[in-house]
Amino acid sequence: MSDGELPSRPPSAEPKSAREERFATQSWDTLRESGNPVYDIAREYADVFPDKIPAELPADRGVQHEIDLVPGSKYCVTRQWSLPRDQIKAIDDFFEDRRKSGHVRESISPHSSPTFCVKKATGGWCIVHAFNKLNDATIPAQTPIPRKDMVLNSMSGSFLFSAIDLTNGFYQILMRPSDIPLTPNAPATFNRMVSHVLRPLREFAPSYFDDIFVHSRAEGDLSAVEVHLRHLKQVFQVMRENKLYANLKKCVFCAPEIPVLGCFVSKSGVRADPEKISSICSWPTPKNPTELRQWLGLANYLHKYTKDYAGSIQPLSSLLKKDATWTWRPEH
Repeated sequence: MSDGELPSRPPSAEPKSAREERFATQSWDTLRESGNPVYDIAREYADVFPDKIPAELPADRGVQHEIDLVPGSKYCVTRQWSLPRDQIKAIDDFFEDRRKSGHVRESISPHSSPTFCVKKATGGWCIVHAFNKLNDATIPAQTPIPRKDMVLNSMSGSFLFSAIDLTNGFYQILMRPSDIPLTPNAPATFNRMVSHVLRPLREFAPSYFDDIFVHSRAEGDLSAVEVHLRHLKQVFQVMRENKLYANLKKCVFCAPEIPVLGCFVSKSGVRADPEKISSICSWPTPKNPTELRQWLGLANYLHKYTKDYAGSIQPLSSLLKKDATWTWRPEH
């Protein structure tokens, strides 16, 4: 990306269908056939990459999810809305599988929240619970969320990278027994637990919710690959000891560049995600100030990657001034 210019649409941006295909084809066989140096170590720790999370309660890792309601809160009830038949089947199958695993039980709670589905990048359905009312009635957990810039800065100077995607984080943490009737989503608790167990490795394995980013460089007589494999083995061992499980299809191992929190990181630094750039460039031409504000909100993603971003968008910003006349010109 040249300084001072907004990017044009990148010809090589990976479309979502390509990502789905990559996830669908990644397997132990393709990992071996590609000659990836991580294969032998990953195979040694195959138990942390199961097809399904084992049918047992999560390990007690010193962190439990706790839900403290605001004093005086009433029952939080939202009626279930209608769903397509395929989503209903996916939800029924999901909860039946979790019931057999001991992760959930039949509810007799006075609280009720709807459930629905969204499509996964890997195919299939992601089950989502709309805990809006319950979240509003919950005292927020003051758990520090990792700063994106600190995660990225910690990776500076590294030459080799891996990204590990943890599976079904909500079902990998224990619930305080008295709070089982509440059970809203618990990303902050999961983040706290992962940070807790990986704390000894945080110098080379920072985490962000359900993602672990491993980065390495050459040390002494050891090459970057040798150091990276040693780092990965340490991470896999912590995962095994704490019964943390990852999705092999969504992991990236021993790569010169990986996606990290909405951008791409390599030894050369940080660059914008081509797919996000493609989405910005393919946005329809705004027809009024409201649509322009929407586009500028989307394009703001690029401000960290574009020199004098404010100056570049000045012709657009001028259209949003209070007394401006809406006239779309070629310079826009």
